[in-house]
Amino acid sequence: MHLLSAIMHWNGKSTDDIETIYNEFHADSDFVSTLLELLVDKKCQIASTWLLKHSLEKGQLLSVDNVADFHEKLSKLIEWESKLHALQSFRYLPIAESSVKGVESFLRDTIMENNKFVRAWSYNGFYLLAKQYPSYQHEVEQFLNMGLLDEPPSVKARIRNVLKVGF
Repeated sequence: MHLLSAIMHWNGKSTDDIETIYNEFHADSDFVSTLLELLVDKKCQIASTWLLKHSLEKGQLLSVDNVADFHEKLSKLIEWESKLHALQSFRYLPIAESSVKGVESFLRDTIMENNKFVRAWSYNGFYLLAKQYPSYQHEVEQFLNMGLLDEPPSVKARIRNVLKVGF
């Protein structure tokens, strides 16, 4: 079975099953490139972003070209779960100068999402952007402070975690 086929057969819910897919395919030489290709397919986004995030958490390193490809495809993510997985992957992926505007645009969209988990990780994404590109620091500090006033407790908790670390 190929990775695409395994993803298409996943029920979209079982973490055991998606973990099994990871275990079966993560060592394939085209694993990351296939996941990056699948980011633009709405039917595969949740699985491919989860698998990519999980792979990064397990120590997978992406090439500079793969990171740029990931950042370029952020605007194609539709499902909130996919956006969340992508945002949770940011800590592993440095932002090239050529990707800054696209990443910024994605973050501006996701900070307005209805889903509070996506918003929480969007604040974290802005923090990571500002940490790498200090010209964003003042604006991000304003976002974080506004979030502490306006957001629900779960989002505020993520913001407080970011503020603890500092710039």
